Amino acid sequence: MPRADADLNEPIAPHIKRDFPRLRLDESIGTALERLRREPPPERVIYFYVVDAEGRLRGVVPTRRLLLSAPETPVADVMLRRVIAIPESATVLEACEFFVTHRLLAFPVIAADGRMLGVVDVQMYTEEILDLQAAERTDDLFQLIGVHLTAAQRRSPILSFRRRFPWLLCNIAGGILAGFLAGAFEAELQKAVALALFMPVVLSLAESVGIQSVSLALQSLHGGRPRWRDLGRQLTTELRTGALLGTACAMLVGAIALIWIGEWSVAASVFVGIAGGVTAAAAVGLAMPVVLHLLRLDPQVAAGPIALALADFIALLAFFLTARSAIGG
Repeated sequence: MPRADADLNEPIAPHIKRDFPRLRLDESIGTALERLRREPPPERVIYFYVVDAEGRLRGVVPTRRLLLSAPETPVADVMLRRVIAIPESATVLEACEFFVTHRLLAFPVIAADGRMLGVVDVQMYTEEILDLQAAERTDDLFQLIGVHLTAAQRRSPILSFRRRFPWLLCNIAGGILAGFLAGAFEAELQKAVALALFMPVVLSLAESVGIQSVSLALQSLHGGRPRWRDLGRQLTTELRTGALLGTACAMLVGAIALIWIGEWSVAASVFVGIAGGVTAAAAVGLAMPVVLHLLRLDPQVAAGPIALALADFIALLAFFLTARSAIGG
């Protein structure tokens, strides 16, 4: 095992900072501030954690609340009771997952009985990244975190359901919308029944290219932070690639349609539907993971369903609009 991977699998214990700013559950804001002035914590202050008489973690007080609350206000009244904590049995890799997932600057570390042992802050996370000198090693860290998180989520069916089902509604909505779209162009389908024969290939090609673009975009997100200003350049490149893929597939399937059916209107509809659908699917597939990441949503779960639903709609719309124009409906 490479040294970097071995470090990631080490226990979190050596990285715990034991001297942290404690607030007591039974004291007031004024008393707490006076005590902190007399006994300032040796480590830098990020969050103020509240413990009870037995040292068990009870909450956290943001600095703003601590400074702006009246001195006589009990600490228990201003603390946040829901605290994200790391168990003492965690590894360095698992702690890194917390920083990636929750985007906080520090986390309390607790024992099995709830006692607070100390704090790990973002310095540990950044040091782990800096220790991985080469860029590909940094990518490995993010891939390890992604794989580990995915494995943990798969162990919980309820958690996986809650993460994945809402985005499947995009596919349901897209399917229903495709049905309405086919109904709106029923006259064209009745005039050229052969159009229905090529709907599956129009949709499958758009969906395949869309999934390819989604996969490539997700890979590019490992270890990197996308920026809005970079999206336009990436979209331009992917649009050109999609146009080449779409044109090549459209020429092949369109020629088959012309030889098989012998109707130029059907061949033209197939050509435009595939060329337009594949081009749009490539752009949507690339953009969706990046946009979701920038909006702080999970692109691994959400990007696929949204991209497929949009690709289906655009491909069918191009297909039917061309059919209406060519057939004269």
